[in-house]
Amino acid sequence: MATTHNLGFPRIGGKRELKFAEEAYWKGESSADELLARGAELRRQNWQHQSGLDLVPVGDFSFYDHLLDTSFRLGNVPARVSRLDGSRLDNMFRVARGRSAGDDDANAVRAGEMTKWFDTNYHYIVPEVAADTVFTLDADDLLDQVAEAKAAGVTPKPVLVGPVTYLWLAKATDDSDRLALLDRLLPVYRELLDQLGQQGVEWVQLDEPVLVFDLDDAWKQAVQTAFAALADAAPKLLVATYFGKLRDNIDLACNLPVAGLHVDAIKGRDEVDAIVKALPGDKVLSLGVIDGRNIWKADLAGLLDWLEPIADQLGDRLWLAPSCSLLHVPVDLNSETKMDPEIKSWLAFALQKLGELEVLARALNGGRDAVAQPLARNAEAIASRRGSDRVDDPEVKKAVRAITPEMGKRKSPYAERTKAQRQHLNLPAYPTTTIGSFPQTKEIRQARLKHRKGNLSREDYVAQMKAEIERSIREQEKLGLDVLVHGEPERNDMVEYFGEQLEGYVFSQHGWVQSFGSRCVKPPILYGDIKRPEPMTVDWIKYAQSLTDKPVKGMLTGPVTMLNWSFVRDDQPRAESCKQLALAIRQEVLDLEAAGVNVIQIDEAALREGLPLRRSQWQAYLDWAVESFRITANGVRDETQIHTHMCYSEFNDIIESIAHMDADVITIETSRSNMELLDVFDDFAYPNEIGPGVYDIHSPNIPVQDQVIELMRKAAERIPRERLWINPDCGLKTRQWAEVSPALQNMVDAARSLRDKVA
Repeated sequence: MATTHNLGFPRIGGKRELKFAEEAYWKGESSADELLARGAELRRQNWQHQSGLDLVPVGDFSFYDHLLDTSFRLGNVPARVSRLDGSRLDNMFRVARGRSAGDDDANAVRAGEMTKWFDTNYHYIVPEVAADTVFTLDADDLLDQVAEAKAAGVTPKPVLVGPVTYLWLAKATDDSDRLALLDRLLPVYRELLDQLGQQGVEWVQLDEPVLVFDLDDAWKQAVQTAFAALADAAPKLLVATYFGKLRDNIDLACNLPVAGLHVDAIKGRDEVDAIVKALPGDKVLSLGVIDGRNIWKADLAGLLDWLEPIADQLGDRLWLAPSCSLLHVPVDLNSETKMDPEIKSWLAFALQKLGELEVLARALNGGRDAVAQPLARNAEAIASRRGSDRVDDPEVKKAVRAITPEMGKRKSPYAERTKAQRQHLNLPAYPTTTIGSFPQTKEIRQARLKHRKGNLSREDYVAQMKAEIERSIREQEKLGLDVLVHGEPERNDMVEYFGEQLEGYVFSQHGWVQSFGSRCVKPPILYGDIKRPEPMTVDWIKYAQSLTDKPVKGMLTGPVTMLNWSFVRDDQPRAESCKQLALAIRQEVLDLEAAGVNVIQIDEAALREGLPLRRSQWQAYLDWAVESFRITANGVRDETQIHTHMCYSEFNDIIESIAHMDADVITIETSRSNMELLDVFDDFAYPNEIGPGVYDIHSPNIPVQDQVIELMRKAAERIPRERLWINPDCGLKTRQWAEVSPALQNMVDAARSLRDKVA
């Protein structure tokens, strides 16, 4: 009998209940008890949704980030926070979001560094370790959740980030070796496992996605050491890997002294035969056969054709699961009441994926006749998608085939065109700008909602958005910024906004997934070939430029980010879809330039996010990703200045590819890392202009002038002053004007001070 289980479930709630509860608490509109109660209610709902599984994950819920929860459970709390009074919940939020000083500088807290979770759009708070780090168990919250799950009538399978992956993802705040901490860390994991065993827990899932990376001998030995130390713990251990193939780590993973191994059979299906052969006969093999990262229906008949021989061979040792946590997909497709019915029939969200898992298990355990109707419905949907004439557009495919190398080249090299840009734009030293968006106020959101519901006419909606644009322009002029933006009041999301205006996309009403904390995004669904029917941003930017003599940036989302932040069709190579996007956005760039817009920013925030986890595959991805950006950006005149933006991604090891993008100006996140991301420029002479972010917009803290000057001083040690810009590290849509205006004023004043020193 095949066992079913899940690696994790979306924690935000079907209607983003967690988001709204957290934000109410942060605003002081609700109590900690009310927030904790809401969390408990969401956990019960999630377990009820998964009650048909044999084993249900516990510990996958978090009020902010599961890796931050792990740090607190291991007693690894930064000293800047642990010294403060306050509850565990408040201290967790202080690490995640920072804390402004107010009237007491002693209470100021710097937020923890945030970066992407492997190659997903989920962000985690980076654990901080040092040579003197001491770990102590503090896991009562997890033990309480196990008791809650049992009371809810499900069989709990606690989920923990494994010790080696935890250290792999951690950052040493000194020059110490993270692996040297393993011997201190393992006793705490062992203590926690023993306590779970005392609660009657039979299985514990230890997530070790580090096993899909290229590991040197030291890290491989760490994996062996870790599980040798945990082997005789009371609960049985299931080591879970995901997001990639095991490759040369197959023997290592299969022969760990644990009771079971989970592998991603979406990314690594061609390895499963080798894993079945390598796995000892007393171990469980969990196959992640339902895609936990994308929203297309699984071909159940095709899966059964493949699984049935494996089930015959493994018998009770076969477990079935999604490929990874379902954190990365929306909760329930049934909430989509307005989606195109044909395309909706091709999709599966988290609850539907669990239903697919149940059908597979019932077919394997009782024969296909037991699930004949679900299989027939699934086969009909699969055939509908494959045969639909809405998916492929010969004209678009012909345009991609017609791409030439010249389309990806600027007319002149940077050294020549920068002279034309400086003469044309006449900017001062240390020019100041922002990344694009300004606060999305309650009034903006309400106007957008009313317009969508038909309660606000198009004419009145445009008038209200123009009023917000004028407000943004006037505020920027008052602050003294040099290159302005229109503020993006008309945009719901940097990807969704563009996707809504492109053919080949479809959208959900409630397809929310968590990006970080309370930040949720609703990824567009790229189902077919991409075409731009008409200009998307030109009228808004032209209006903004008409209000001021200062240059206004046109703001676009780049093709790689459009791709990586969408749910992408799986029936053609991603590179093909990316080039289709590049051609569509290139048309928008050329239309902006024709409208008199001389500064155009093409955001590629997610460039690194699509980077394969194995270095051997990096170059192939970077080749087509960079080519796609260059196709988008390089049809313009020398006088037109092209910007791009990247945030919250380590990019030091791909800096040559970023330089090859040949953007005139790149803006990047550096404030949380205290300019450490610029260390790469000690050894690499970045050829173009760069704006290192000096204002951490994901924290309520307002940077002071001296702080900005110090950060720019560090930047000037690596980048010539004449090629430095001053800007925040990301867009400002999630902040409030009361924070934004003083922060930007400090930034502008710092620029003026730096100019005086240059003069």
